[in-house]
Amino acid sequence: MTAAVAVDLGKTGCRAVLIGTDGTAGPVHEVPGAPGLAAQGGVEAAHGAVLAAVRPLIEQHAPGRLAAVCVGAAGAAAAPEAARALAGLLLQDLPADEVAVTSDAVTAHAGALGGRTGVVLAIGTGSVAIGIGEDGSYARVDGWGPWLGDEGSGAWIGVTGLRAALRAHDGRGPDTALLAAAGRRFGDPDTLPAALAAGGNPARTAASFAPDVAHAAASGDPVAGEIVRDAATALGEAVLAAAARIGGEVLPVTVTGGLTGLGEPLMAPLRAALEASARPLDPRPPLGDPLDGARLLARDATVPHEPHVVRVRRTTPPTVPTTPVIPPAVA
Repeated sequence: MTAAVAVDLGKTGCRAVLIGTDGTAGPVHEVPGAPGLAAQGGVEAAHGAVLAAVRPLIEQHAPGRLAAVCVGAAGAAAAPEAARALAGLLLQDLPADEVAVTSDAVTAHAGALGGRTGVVLAIGTGSVAIGIGEDGSYARVDGWGPWLGDEGSGAWIGVTGLRAALRAHDGRGPDTALLAAAGRRFGDPDTLPAALAAGGNPARTAASFAPDVAHAAASGDPVAGEIVRDAATALGEAVLAAAARIGGEVLPVTVTGGLTGLGEPLMAPLRAALEASARPLDPRPPLGDPLDGARLLARDATVPHEPHVVRVRRTTPPTVPTTPVIPPAVA
């Protein structure tokens, strides 16, 4: 069996792993991420990030032909045409027989539940709940980006915390330890808008403040505590909405993503919100991460996630210039 490559393309980082001929994971290469396929210039940015992550793996460890490259990309669910375009570009530029592109939320689901059905809450800079049912039903809740949604995400917690800090700075809101924390991380509060914009990805920069909010909450700051509890409530609502839309008796539910690293200040109220549900849920730890999900989808087109994956295949060997055959966009 020919080697393959799986890619987890997020807004913060892009990780690629070589999948050996026996299906096991090999070397991993990581580069900076991209702003998302739905963003302006998102396809070009994603294309560059994936090539930067994948090419060193191929050159150093797997010269020659690849069976497949599977990419879980931020923004793919909201921009299926962009996902198709990215798949086509990668097929042109990589020595692979097939390129698959799907949402990073779908790869997170596949990795967390090992390709099985249930609900996965993926929380990082953004947030989205994905439900896939036994009957093939599919639900995507939130994941609307930092300006319209992603409630409870790292960006949401960070922005809300920074707003509370500036309210305290202005004298419009209660005193909070978040003002001093914002100063330590970003400098003078008067320059905070410029600091958020400086890195070119304000959502990611705002999300870097989420650990400060969680720390302040754990230290007893009431403003920070309310922010984190509100985030947990929003995340719990997303899980329950996804569960209601896919049906089933007792649904497996798991939470994955970097924001779980905030620990008990966030996870304890989130668990409480799920346990209070009248809907029978089966909380369980994740089996793997989005990169594991991309590994699974690179090798297996029979899992229930397949309707939500764009696959582009060559019609001739990769040594011959070809025009990719790109299927219609998926919902």
